[in-house]
Amino acid sequence: MDEHIGKFTGELKWAFGSGFFIKLTLGKPVSDDEDGVQRVVIRAVEIREEKKLSFVYKYPTKHITKNYSLQEAVAELTALLGDVFLNAVLFTAAKDMRLSFNRKKKANIRYGKPTCTLPDTAAHDARKERFISIDDNQYLKDLGVVIEGGQLSYAMRSKFKQINRYIETIDALITSSGLKEKEKLEIADMGSGKGYLTFALYDYLTHTLKKEAHVTGVEMREELVIICSGIATKCGFENLDFHQGDIASYPKGKMDMLIALHACDTATDDAIYQGITSDADVIITAPCCHRQIRKELNVTDGLASIVAHGILEERQAELVTDTLRGLVLEAHGYKTRIFEFITDEHTHKNVMIVGVKNAAKKDAVASLEKIAAVKKLFGIENFYLESLFVR
Repeated sequence: MDEHIGKFTGELKWAFGSGFFIKLTLGKPVSDDEDGVQRVVIRAVEIREEKKLSFVYKYPTKHITKNYSLQEAVAELTALLGDVFLNAVLFTAAKDMRLSFNRKKKANIRYGKPTCTLPDTAAHDARKERFISIDDNQYLKDLGVVIEGGQLSYAMRSKFKQINRYIETIDALITSSGLKEKEKLEIADMGSGKGYLTFALYDYLTHTLKKEAHVTGVEMREELVIICSGIATKCGFENLDFHQGDIASYPKGKMDMLIALHACDTATDDAIYQGITSDADVIITAPCCHRQIRKELNVTDGLASIVAHGILEERQAELVTDTLRGLVLEAHGYKTRIFEFITDEHTHKNVMIVGVKNAAKKDAVASLEKIAAVKKLFGIENFYLESLFVR
């Protein structure tokens, strides 16, 4: 690879990774073909929560769009620069960079002051009134949501929207539950991952609602526990800590809220069981994978066509599993809601199951009868969550 092309693509990697990338243009085609590609415009896009670079190849009579990962984009640029196009301009929030070639393919690089600003959507997100603000927000900076200059990272717009949608949901649940009147809260966030939502929850509870909240993030990966613990210390979040382990290993005891987002397969069931047996006022789960019930499905007669194809069987298993989970919560005295957490634009893992302890005791027998009926309809012998209560 030409050293100038390597330097140019290196700047692209930096800009894309830091959230400073705005766009990249290719021009001055080598070929004199009037019907050939005349220009390429490259912008950042998000497709199902994956960051990509969208190449729009502009011909005289049509435009062709192709989306690439960063690695694929670098490979494509390497093939285009110098051989197909003689001019390229990288626009970032920090600087502009121009790579040009003469007809003998001798390259030249020039830098200049930034001539473009980040897209209005990012600026708009930063200005809107939010449950969580980017202003002077240390943990959002450390987590890469906010970049230099206090701007919202273009690449993290969807994550910032998810954070605020999550806190909006939590706020509504607290208002509609017994937690509204409690000054002290004990909360466990199972599978806290990189901690985006865990930090935001602690911030909102302590600084906006002014509650004395003790929040524990439970995470299997030691490196994430170390990183999150360091950020919590740096931010002075004294009652936010992180515990290495899984749901089953977390010490059982009274808690006010249990959260388990995207816990895989039966880990969601373990979380619901832990929440119920810990007498949690609010249980929040967002399931991921539904393998246990899928293996149990034994559908006959007219319903057999529903699971004749793998993708439909998978979706049916999701519906049946989450229906049964909701009924188990109801059987143990929780008012249950199952809804879309965020739009499908951001992630397909967007179903949230919420149980709020119901002051008015309902007939558990009715819920248990519904569970039995669903199991019979789909030929299910064993439902993991149900079995946890009879051990």
